[in-house]
Amino acid sequence: MEWVTSPELWIAFGTLLLLEIVLGIDNIVFISILAGRLPEHQQQRARVLGLSLALITRLLLLASLSWVIGLTATLFTMFGQEISGRDLILLLGGAFLLGKATYEIHEQLEGAEHGKDRKTVSFAGVIAQILVLDIVFSLDSVITAVGMVDELGIMIAAVVVAMIIMLVSAKPISEFVNQHPTVKMLALSFLLLIGGSLIAEGFDQHIPKGYVYGPIAFSVFVELLNLRAKAKRTKEPVHLHPTYVKSDNKTNGD
Repeated sequence: MEWVTSPELWIAFGTLLLLEIVLGIDNIVFISILAGRLPEHQQQRARVLGLSLALITRLLLLASLSWVIGLTATLFTMFGQEISGRDLILLLGGAFLLGKATYEIHEQLEGAEHGKDRKTVSFAGVIAQILVLDIVFSLDSVITAVGMVDELGIMIAAVVVAMIIMLVSAKPISEFVNQHPTVKMLALSFLLLIGGSLIAEGFDQHIPKGYVYGPIAFSVFVELLNLRAKAKRTKEPVHLHPTYVKSDNKTNGD
């Protein structure tokens, strides 16, 4: 119980908790966009399950610290660049994120109109995509935690508290993102930025987190001002093209 009376450990816990929340925002944005493709009655379950899987992944990685640390060992050399297990996962995850974000932007803006070439979005498919990115973000998060704190208990506590905060805030954040087309496009653009930074990290080109999240925070601030300024306008905003058709409860008699 030494940590209870140790200011240093409390500072380490607070710093790590803040970092975990910041890194977890990526997960929430990605999950909110993917869950938004499902019927409304499945969206909350997808968000909760996605963040729960992220928590389980982080705890499993923390429980196998020796394996996580070993991922920084060189596996092979490509174009004169040493590639470790961590680098490989970041490269693949970043490429997946770039491809997925680009696909989502295309579907939202250039996708089929309602009732034409409608695509079926399965719950299992959405969860599988969430799990892939959970692994990437969790690995980066855990390696960062290992580099900051030596106490396993502090790391686990910070990860659990951060996930609880994200679970509570996931629904309002998801609803806000999905209700505002411009915010959704910004969020997808942010995923492109984050995907590019993951690829850079995979090639050992470290980009300070502030350079990534600073522009994101500024863009969100400007967009919030835009939304507030246009709140009283009656003009209907542009509509994106979802890949499913919401059921009409009045028509179906539900």
